[in-house]
Amino acid sequence: MSNLKKVVLATVMLGLVVMGGFAYFVYTSVFTENTTFNNEEAHIYIPTGARLSDVLEQIRPLIKDDISFEAVANRKGYPANIKPGHFIIKRGMSNNDIINTIRSTNIPIRVKFNNQERLENLAGHLARQMEPDSLTFLNAFKDSAFLTEVGFSENNALGMYIPNTYEVYWNTSATNFRDRMLKEYNAFWTPERNQKAKNLGLSRDQVIALAAIVQKETAKVDERPRVAGVYLNRLKVGMLLQADPTVIYAKKKTENDFDQIIKRVLYVDLEIDSPYNTYKNAGIPPGPISMPDISAIDAVLNPESHDYYYFVADVKNFGYHKFAKTLSQHNANKAEYVRWISQNGVNR
Repeated sequence: MSNLKKVVLATVMLGLVVMGGFAYFVYTSVFTENTTFNNEEAHIYIPTGARLSDVLEQIRPLIKDDISFEAVANRKGYPANIKPGHFIIKRGMSNNDIINTIRSTNIPIRVKFNNQERLENLAGHLARQMEPDSLTFLNAFKDSAFLTEVGFSENNALGMYIPNTYEVYWNTSATNFRDRMLKEYNAFWTPERNQKAKNLGLSRDQVIALAAIVQKETAKVDERPRVAGVYLNRLKVGMLLQADPTVIYAKKKTENDFDQIIKRVLYVDLEIDSPYNTYKNAGIPPGPISMPDISAIDAVLNPESHDYYYFVADVKNFGYHKFAKTLSQHNANKAEYVRWISQNGVNR
């Protein structure tokens, strides 16, 4: 074999080796496993406006080789097509699988809320679960143009958010989330519920405001229809509701301190000048004192029919209440309760 042939053959062989090595590098970079976590899956949250460096910061702890990942990402044009959202990476995925996933498979999350006292609390709660911050949520909730358009005010807007678990995208905007909750609210108010409210002579807002009081009065779901019946009986005869939870709310709102914990209402508190104080103002407050759950709303719409006008905590059956038809009977029940709290040192 001539020297020329040897040189040509050697060059060809070297080329094949180089090409094989390159092909192997491409294959291992693109298609071989590149995850390092032991769980079945890992979750990442890519914010709106993220750059490749931001994505790498989240991905790096989850993969073995970030250099090959970045190379494949650039090769596939990912930096120009970064999508925000919640993405799930499966154990054993390759760089190619990961990039395809975070480029196109935004997975909804399940958002849950209940027992929020104000729109501010709801905004903060949602901000811990979704991309928008609490101020962005709050601004959307309190937007005056929106509230006017849909017939709410800041006083009763909390009632638009029906406590439940909802499936939404993590990067859903605050306004889109708010609009979705309006649709859920309207869906909740079925013709049957609307008719029941009408039969009681109450608006939707009044039902929810009264339900908030019922829920604050008793944590026992099975007792809520009976408590609701008490308040509806009082409304029918023109009695003041005289609900302690409204006084607690009035005190917090008047003092602009919703962090205080109040276990006992004092006589001086009954004089607080607030539209939420049902010891001074007749009827239902101008808005909910908290976010009632569905069981409390339905308790108002489906109250127990009885002749009770009073109730007080039952010290022998904690969590429940003793109900009375007359003031004298109620005073006897109340005296027993007052003795108990005094003996147990409940002052505030």
